[in-house]
Amino acid sequence: MVRAWEGRGARRKRRRGAGGGGIMAAPDSRLRLEAALSFLLLLASAQALVPSHRLAARDLARLRAVLERPFTDVRAAYYSVVGLSSLGVRVADEKAACKFIKSHVDSSSVESLFYAAQSIQVLSGCEVTISNETRELLLAAVSEDSSVTQIFHAVGALSGFGLPLASQEALSALTARLSKEESVLATIQALETASYLSQQADLSSIVEEIEDLVARLDDLGGVYLQFEEGIETTALFVAAAYKLSDHVGTEPAIKEDQVIQLMNAIFSKKNFETLSEAFSVARAASSLSQNRFHLPVIVVPDGPAAVSHHQPVLKLQVTNVMSQLLTQVSVKLDQAKSVSSKATVLQQLPFTLAGDFFELNFMNVKPASGYYDFSISVDGDKRFIANKVELKVKVSTEVGITNVDLSTVDKDQSIAPKTTRVAYPAKAKGSFTADSHQNFALSFQLIDVNSGAELIPHQTFVRLHNQKTGQEVVFVAEPDSKNVYKFELDTSERKTEFDSASGTYTLYLIIGDATLENPILWNVADVVITFPEEDAPSTVQSKNLFVPKPEIQHLFREPEKRPPTVVSNTFTALVLSPLLLLLILWIKIGANISNFSFSPSTIVFHMGHAAMLGLMYVYWTQLNMFQTLKYLAILGGITFLAGNRMLAQKAVKR
Repeated sequence: MVRAWEGRGARRKRRRGAGGGGIMAAPDSRLRLEAALSFLLLLASAQALVPSHRLAARDLARLRAVLERPFTDVRAAYYSVVGLSSLGVRVADEKAACKFIKSHVDSSSVESLFYAAQSIQVLSGCEVTISNETRELLLAAVSEDSSVTQIFHAVGALSGFGLPLASQEALSALTARLSKEESVLATIQALETASYLSQQADLSSIVEEIEDLVARLDDLGGVYLQFEEGIETTALFVAAAYKLSDHVGTEPAIKEDQVIQLMNAIFSKKNFETLSEAFSVARAASSLSQNRFHLPVIVVPDGPAAVSHHQPVLKLQVTNVMSQLLTQVSVKLDQAKSVSSKATVLQQLPFTLAGDFFELNFMNVKPASGYYDFSISVDGDKRFIANKVELKVKVSTEVGITNVDLSTVDKDQSIAPKTTRVAYPAKAKGSFTADSHQNFALSFQLIDVNSGAELIPHQTFVRLHNQKTGQEVVFVAEPDSKNVYKFELDTSERKTEFDSASGTYTLYLIIGDATLENPILWNVADVVITFPEEDAPSTVQSKNLFVPKPEIQHLFREPEKRPPTVVSNTFTALVLSPLLLLLILWIKIGANISNFSFSPSTIVFHMGHAAMLGLMYVYWTQLNMFQTLKYLAILGGITFLAGNRMLAQKAVKR
């Protein structure tokens, strides 16, 4: 993904130019542009985004568990106290939390004062005394010489402690400093800083930064929007943008689809590694659940989206992003359309509220089994977004088998077929024969038990299982023009599938479909199949896939012939001859070992070398590579440390 980046000034200049100072388009060009935009809007509405992630109950439990960790400092206390408050949860022991904050706040640190001030606003009955020196410290931090983060902390602390603040002066300092800092986090902090200032101040320049930040988001596959800095920064942006928008009463420059993409990105995170990350997600969830402009709606079915004659009612639950129930709304089925026939079977019917669920008895219209596309709308608040939901609903039924006839048909038709009718689930008495003179035939019909209508399931198989060898042969049963399933076994045509293996086969009928509540595996009858003796295989092997395979006897290549022992011994003597020469020269010339130190490190170093040489011999005679590497790592580590110590001692002596 390639994304062009432009400075804050260039973006504002571009927006002003697009307003009224740009070049006017020709009338024809404008009409074509409007038509193209209308088409794109229509296409976008047809393919509207839907929330794919939210904070379910288990996600909220994980989030709460992270935020309820014991405090380590004032910053951790702030994340826990304010984060839990965003989830609508109070700290377990508010007095202990207040005492911890009072005892750990650093009155000389603007950052520490910010965390304390924001925390005590959530804790009931908790007050921190602020001296004049501390107040002057906070006021002094609100200047152009401070960073955006310092201004943010100072303004947030003054607001939290209820101390007076010149909003216009703070805004001037913030604007001046923001022109020098273009990072995403600095801009987000500026948004939240502005939310602490008076509404009488002109905050429009800061509000415009929301649009600038939206332009810097990365679009991931049209489903997610997030900053390069990660989920935590993205969540802080959502919280700050809606906090400032609520403060000034202006809708944020975030499109509805972008809100859903931001929501998908933020709530795709299910495990939280840090306390700050959990805090940011909690703040974003709170903002998306209660603000003045955009409230995403989540519609989830109670269990699988399926109905049947035993369970005719479709139950839906409507919540916000924090899984809090929205019962003061109206839910309506705009239309229900069959996926297979595209026919509309129901439309403009409201759901009924029953407890925590909205219910609709879809089986009242007696739909055929299959899948249906539901278009559902949720109304009741103009702030709702993602309130047009597409849901695929399965209508299940039970299958019945009727008119099951088993026949033995003479190939020459000189003898009338012998037909036996069997009722499910009984097994036919006796056995049936299929050989070179007569075929075996099976016919049956499938019906919907509840409506009596004919059914054509996706899977209808006839399986023949050899009782002796375990061989299995499966055929697909196909319906004719009258939806009667027929299967005929001609041994002369099917001998390849059976490997010409004669014997008694058990015939099973298998019926399955995703919309069937009672898939069927029925032992229908025994069929004696006889193939001509000349076609019979010499050995009949089992076709069962789940039996041990024959052992494979693999013959490795024979090793090459080794050279004579005399050659090997001669080569070894030649390799060792330099060592013998060294010993002779030492005896004649004399070996100087006066500089040899008998310190522990020297002895260990030389013994380590000797041990590694010995290990090479043992590797050649006994050990494998992995065992040798394990021992070599131990010996090598000891030798390295000893050698390093020995060289250090030599350097000191010199």
